[in-house]
Amino acid sequence: MTVDRSPLARTELADLLTDAAQSVSGILTAEYPKAASRSYLHPVLGALSAGPRVVWELNDRFEGFVADEPRPAKPAGLFALASYASALGWLTESIAELTTSVDQICTRVGIPTEPSDPVIAAPIGAEQDTEFDFAFSALELATIRTAAEAAGLAPATYVEVLSESLLAASRITDACMEISSGLLEDAAYVLGEATDDCWIGDGPDSLPTLVRSLLARMEAAE
Repeated sequence: MTVDRSPLARTELADLLTDAAQSVSGILTAEYPKAASRSYLHPVLGALSAGPRVVWELNDRFEGFVADEPRPAKPAGLFALASYASALGWLTESIAELTTSVDQICTRVGIPTEPSDPVIAAPIGAEQDTEFDFAFSALELATIRTAAEAAGLAPATYVEVLSESLLAASRITDACMEISSGLLEDAAYVLGEATDDCWIGDGPDSLPTLVRSLLARMEAAE
């Protein structure tokens, strides 16, 4: 039996985008238990644990959005749909890239497939401090050695994988912040400027923020 549903009002569309923005930004503040033996992964563990869950939740809401009868047909609804779909695709890609980066780090340090197996890693002292590409103070070197020893890694290797982890964390942070801010901008547009029956503006500037950002990225990659 088909249940007739009215199109979502602009306030509901704006709420949909705002809630999605809050979910995405929440990835960056997610907490995850951190062990000293994996301290080089600390920068990414929160996002790695929360990211897939947020993708699943947003996808579930998206499916409900497009499955409603009637489906979005008016400009405001289509605008919100395009914004939401862009955010979901961008976030899914970003989490996949984060996962790949973490897999590469784990491969680099020799973490085995089975969690119960011992860590296979280079012994402490296998690499010398002279191999560092950065200049560290005595206190910093002592901290690195302590963290590396707890992780079962040579100090130089520890610095390398921690740097890769920090880079991955920076990338997912930038992506989540841009996605979240884009959704909030589009929510404000739907609520304040768009109408149910008329699309405000012509040309690319009237497209959702994230759609314009993705188009700009595609053009830059060409």
